[in-house]
Amino acid sequence: MKEQKFAQAAIRGNYSQFSDKEKKIADFVLNDPRNIIHLTINQIADELNIAESTIFRFCQRIGFKGFQAFKISLASEVVTPLKDIHEQIEEGDEVKTVAEKVFRSNIKTLEATLQIVDGETIEQAVTTIMNARKVEFFGNGGSASVAMDGYHKFIRLGLPVAMNLDAHVQVMSASQMNEQDAAIVISHSGSTTDILDVLRVLKNKGVTIICLTNFAKSPLTKESDICLYTVSEETDFRSEALSSRIAQLSLIDALYTNLMIKRGDDGKQSLQDMREAMSHKRL
Repeated sequence: MKEQKFAQAAIRGNYSQFSDKEKKIADFVLNDPRNIIHLTINQIADELNIAESTIFRFCQRIGFKGFQAFKISLASEVVTPLKDIHEQIEEGDEVKTVAEKVFRSNIKTLEATLQIVDGETIEQAVTTIMNARKVEFFGNGGSASVAMDGYHKFIRLGLPVAMNLDAHVQVMSASQMNEQDAAIVISHSGSTTDILDVLRVLKNKGVTIICLTNFAKSPLTKESDICLYTVSEETDFRSEALSSRIAQLSLIDALYTNLMIKRGDDGKQSLQDMREAMSHKRL
């Protein structure tokens, strides 16, 4: 069992120690876990006539950073695995059949991730980026390609943005940031050594950390200020990290588009300036 997939087990394991209000929340979740992933904390509070703060503390008590982290874990349990919805890729499959199964898996990953996207968290990330002195992307391995895509998009906004591919340079660059800056840290597992080295430096410098990850319980989510999650499943021929990349790129696109709207005329002018600067590259 993967680390993040234990929300319902955690509730059952701690049930006897819950207060009456906590048991009310627990019963509500266990009776219809699929419905929870579509509700906001406000809606659950209204439904149960319980304060939002009580629900938030309940999530923390069973081991999560907050409600959103709890919901992503719950989603990973109740969203039907890709391999159950779409037949497994077999060694004897035709090329076109393999392609169709890969596309369907990617589509399901996007749909599952969309179910747990939190508008308030997206808004927090957008506001943080807008107000930052500098924004820097961090990612290693497969996540580096997502970080580079983010840098490629965000540089069009006219905001100070940076990205380095070398793990050592990333640590060095993080050491030059401060509390006025924002870091967008991308890691599927949230627990690789290189990314944790960067995370340690960023925390010491007081940088606001926005993370994109698939794991609701990881060293990265524990130390990040704003967490954006993906939902993906592993199959015999594809690791979950491959399909989560599609969802991570979509979250980057969502941030970029919202930022471009927020930037208004300034954003449009920045984009126009870049197009003019690059025009001579086209034949």
